[in-house]
Amino acid sequence: MSAKFPLKLHQVLVRRQGKTVIGPLDLELVADGVTIIVGPNGSGKTTLLRVMHGIERINGGTVSWAQDDPSKHAFVFQSPVVLRRSVAENLAYPLRLLKVPHAEVNTAVADWLARIGLSGKAQTAATRLSGGERQKLAIARALIRKPDVLFLDEPCANLDGHATREIEAVLQETAAAGTRLVMATHDMGQARRLARDLVFTLNGHINESGKAEAIFVHPKTKELAAFLKGDIVV
Repeated sequence: MSAKFPLKLHQVLVRRQGKTVIGPLDLELVADGVTIIVGPNGSGKTTLLRVMHGIERINGGTVSWAQDDPSKHAFVFQSPVVLRRSVAENLAYPLRLLKVPHAEVNTAVADWLARIGLSGKAQTAATRLSGGERQKLAIARALIRKPDVLFLDEPCANLDGHATREIEAVLQETAAAGTRLVMATHDMGQARRLARDLVFTLNGHINESGKAEAIFVHPKTKELAAFLKGDIVV
């Protein structure tokens, strides 16, 4: 369990060009588990993730960690970003920035290449990988420096079932090892498979949040009940 938690958002407000994007909203995350954020397109999922990660400027309210160390956060975007280097060098890059000894870098890179099934493509240009392979690489590059918290913005969007299953396996292993995961997804099947806690966003607000197992069976708001049935919610 990480000493960084709890993470508390109090009356957080984000505006862009005079328009309220999210808030004011309150949310508290505890130290372990997987939190999945769901909601219609444009409901504020990505902005909420960015606020928690500290890369979105807020216009009101507060975001506070029990112990704040931004170097222990990592973020994986919906469209994977890879460097114009080999797969192995992509993985080594964050460790080289931290001046990790060469031997330790090589060991960590070999371990993560094996874990994401890319050992045979270590010297392949990362830009030549498939979409699923790029996303696995992006996740591994985020995790190789052992963050306490990993934020993910719809990491399996537009990927096939095989790639999605592989990525979920990595995430489940990561969560079991103690890394706190906070992830937005549009895939309700994925949310059911991974979530310990669920946050449902709607029109820039948190409509409902709580333990996923209970929420999926007995949603408290009519909006979430409709969303879970596949209805269009606005």
